[in-house]
Amino acid sequence: MSPLSAIPPMMSGALSRVDLTPPEAVPMPAPSELVKPQEIAPGQPAGSDSFASMLGRMVSDISAQQNSAMDTVRGLESGQKIPLHQAVIAMEEANVSFQLMVEVRNRLLEAYQEIMRMQV
Repeated sequence: MSPLSAIPPMMSGALSRVDLTPPEAVPMPAPSELVKPQEIAPGQPAGSDSFASMLGRMVSDISAQQNSAMDTVRGLESGQKIPLHQAVIAMEEANVSFQLMVEVRNRLLEAYQEIMRMQV
């Protein structure tokens, strides 16, 4: 008995449900039914934030995380009952978050520079 014979075939029932309708049988919309680019409403889809607000929120979250880490370190220095490992973890979390933000900024700048190098 081979080691693969104990594994049940997963595609046996899936092949019977495959739609084999030829592409020419699918009805195409009339040209008058197609949406023209100028008819599409500008703006964001409902319920989504803009990219700028997302970046602003990310920066403020990282700033708050760094302030929290500094408060933890100050509490440790002033003699409050804050464990050393908790202060180190808070500082490392803030550091990793800041590094992530810097990398996102670098990628955005690279993308912008690449777009500006494109010839029109």
